[in-house]
Amino acid sequence: MRISGRIVRPGAVVPGHLEIDGPTIIEVHEDNRAGDDIVVPGFVDIHCHGGGGHTFTTGDVESARAAAAFHLGHGTTTMLASLVSSPFELMRDATAAYLPLVRERVIAGVHYEGPYLSGARCGAQNPDFLRDPSIEELSALVKLGEGAVRMVTVAPELPGAREAIAFLRDHGVLAAIGHTDATYEQTEAGVAAGGSVGTHLFNGMRPPHHREPGPVIGLLESLAVCELIADNIHLHPGMLAFAARSAGPDRAALITDAMDATGMPDGTYDLGGQEVVVADRVARLARNGSIAGSTLTMDVALRNAVAAGITLRDAVAMASTTPARVLGLDDEVGALEAGLRADLVVLDAELTVKRVMRAGTWV
Repeated sequence: MRISGRIVRPGAVVPGHLEIDGPTIIEVHEDNRAGDDIVVPGFVDIHCHGGGGHTFTTGDVESARAAAAFHLGHGTTTMLASLVSSPFELMRDATAAYLPLVRERVIAGVHYEGPYLSGARCGAQNPDFLRDPSIEELSALVKLGEGAVRMVTVAPELPGAREAIAFLRDHGVLAAIGHTDATYEQTEAGVAAGGSVGTHLFNGMRPPHHREPGPVIGLLESLAVCELIADNIHLHPGMLAFAARSAGPDRAALITDAMDATGMPDGTYDLGGQEVVVADRVARLARNGSIAGSTLTMDVALRNAVAAGITLRDAVAMASTTPARVLGLDDEVGALEAGLRADLVVLDAELTVKRVMRAGTWV
């Protein structure tokens, strides 16, 4: 099979075509007669709670399968299923329930956004479920998951947080720093312990101050990959561009942080047992007005990033290549190169999705 267009490869945009055999990219050829379509690698979303009226947060397998299918239609060919702060029993049951989906490659794994978060920066997380990090809980989940648990968000200032972060690192699980009131020094300590991701930078964090840089600057100055919600609601386009330039495309990852209301009408929804009201794309907790996830899809995130002044080449790296590397899947997905899986999105000149391919099959 041959697919032609402006091919976005690591570090370059070149006219040409891809040769695909079965599920694999065989060759990439440059060709000045390629046409106006833009071909990008399938998006990799490492932070998503649901979409299309379906959620990952309850551990329901059919709901998770439908949420993944919804986002696949918007170009996300690899994703983590993100839960929110929950009782241990729900975390345990969801891990067991989603293990078959991981083995089927419907999802790439599970991300627990909590419950080991700061009460002062919990945002839309349910405060009733917040608690200090527990090696006992994490050990049980990692063992049960058999590789399905891929990331856990932790506030590094909590008692036992550094030990938990080191435990996650040592067991091949990404430790993400987020929903935190940490100082700059506490953030540095969390990164030194093994924190390698910043959960939706700026959001759910102590804001930067010139006398206390806090977690935002601590993460931007570290080697951690910084998640950015490019919905123009969580981050002003100017701040999105600033953070992307500061971190660079190799250390910035576009995410959706999408909830089940994504792609659905305005109305009332649920997130972790809390009522959420969605109006004009914006999701807020009914009880206090806190922003509660997003209604973003990765194709829109890419368009917003480019509109903010980020080059197409860098925006694609942030949407695909960098998050694939974070997950350790860059030898399979995240770029349009020979030998990788044929996961790709064909866009028109306005960066609107025309077709999506996963493992060599149009979806």
